[in-house]
Amino acid sequence: MFESLTDKIESAFSFFNRITRLDENQADEGLRKIRQALLESDVSLSVAKDFINNVKPKIIGQEVLKSVTPGQMIVKIVFDELVNILGSEQKEINLNAVPPVKILIVGLQGSGKTTTTAKLAKYLEKHYSKKSMLVSLDVYRPAAQKQLEILGEKNAIKTLPIMEGQFPLEISKRAINAASLSGEDIIIFDTAGRTQIDQQMMMELKQLENDIKPTEIILVADSLTGQDAVNIATEFKKTVSLSSIILTRIDGDGKGGAALSMKAVTGCPIKFLGMGEGINELEVFHPDRIANRILGMGDVVSLVEKVSEGLEQEKIDELEENFKKGSFTFNDYLKQIRQMKKVGGMSGVLSMLPGVSKIKKQIDESNLDESILAKQEAIILSMTGKERDNPKVIDGSRKKRIANGSGTDISMVNKLLKQHKMMTTMMKRMSNGGRGALDGMDQIPPEFLNNLK
Repeated sequence: MFESLTDKIESAFSFFNRITRLDENQADEGLRKIRQALLESDVSLSVAKDFINNVKPKIIGQEVLKSVTPGQMIVKIVFDELVNILGSEQKEINLNAVPPVKILIVGLQGSGKTTTTAKLAKYLEKHYSKKSMLVSLDVYRPAAQKQLEILGEKNAIKTLPIMEGQFPLEISKRAINAASLSGEDIIIFDTAGRTQIDQQMMMELKQLENDIKPTEIILVADSLTGQDAVNIATEFKKTVSLSSIILTRIDGDGKGGAALSMKAVTGCPIKFLGMGEGINELEVFHPDRIANRILGMGDVVSLVEKVSEGLEQEKIDELEENFKKGSFTFNDYLKQIRQMKKVGGMSGVLSMLPGVSKIKKQIDESNLDESILAKQEAIILSMTGKERDNPKVIDGSRKKRIANGSGTDISMVNKLLKQHKMMTTMMKRMSNGGRGALDGMDQIPPEFLNNLK
C-alpha cells in the first residue's frame, strides 16, 4: 500500500538527510522533490500546493535551519502535515439516532459498494454488537438485489426480502417498517451505482436522503482511480449531505493519491479502508498510522491488533510466556502461521514493519511465495505431538513420513525445520534481554529470505 508514494517521499528525505546545515535554497529544492512526489502519486494539485505552503514556513524556520539534524526535524514536520491532511484523528461511525439507524451507501458502479455494505454490517455486529438489515435500492442493475441477498445469507446478515416491481422509495419505506417490527438496530441501504455521474440518478439520491433522513451518507470510492475518485467525491458532495468515505482496493493502491486528497477536497473524513474481498477485510482509518506507513515507518499498532484479533487472551499469555522462556514449539509456530494468513500473509506483515522499505529490494529479489504458509501448515499438521514439541527427534524416516503426509517433499520439511531453528534462536536472544530487534533490518542475511521461498 502506497509503495510508490513512500519510495518518492523517502527519496526526497534522503536529500535532506545528506545535509548537515540547511539553507533556504536547499529547503526549496527538497520541497520541490516532495511536491513532485505528491503529484506523481495522483495527489490533487490543490492539496499538494497547500501541503507545501503549510510545511515551508516550518522547514525554513530558524529551529530547522540551525539544527544539526535538519532531516529528522523535517520528517516530523511532514508527518504532522500528512496527519492534518488525512483528517487529524480517527472518526467513529455515527450511530447516534433512534433505532433503526439509517445509513445510505453511495458510489459509482464497480467501486465495491455492495460488498462494502455487507462488510460494514459485519463490522458493526463485531465491534458494536449491532444487528443490521441490508437493503438493496438498486433496481436497475440486473441481479444487484440478489447479489446483496447472497452476501447476507453467506454471512448471517439479515436482508430485506426482494419484491419485484418496487421503486427505491417504496423499498426504503418497506425496509424501515420491517426493521422497526423485527428489532434491527441499523438499516444499511445500498443504492444504485453509476458508471458515471448521472444527474437523474443523483436527484434520486437526493430524494432518498430527504425521505430516509440517514445519520450517515457514506461514499464508497475505488482508491485505484486516483484523481478521478476525488472528482467523483466532489460531485456527490454537491448533491447529497456526504458525511464520510470508505476507500476500497486500498491494498492495491501503490500511489495513495486518493487517500491524501479525499479529506482535504471534500471535508469528509475517511472512516474505513477496504483491504480485500473477505467479509472482515474492512479496516478503521487512522490518519496517524497511515502517515507512518507513507513515511516508511510501518504500522506496528495495526499489526498487533490484527495478530491479536481472534486470539483468546489465555493463548496470547501462553505464547508470551513461551517467548520469555525462549521456548518456541511447532504448535506456537502453527498459531503464528494461522494469524499471519489472517493479516495478509508474509507481504501483509512485512508491509506494516518499520524500516522494511530499506530491504524492499532484498524482499523483491527473494520472490516470497505466499503459498508457502499453506504448505508449512500442512507439514506441521503431519507431525506427531512429540515431533511438534521436540523437533530434534525428527530423523530421516520421520521427515519422509511428514513429507508424504503433507503432500510436500523432504527439502521443504528441511527448510521449515531450519527456519524454526532460526526463529527459536532469535526468541532465546530476545528472552535474554536482547534489544534493538528491528535494528539493522537492511543487514538481514540472504539465507533467511531464501528460506522463505
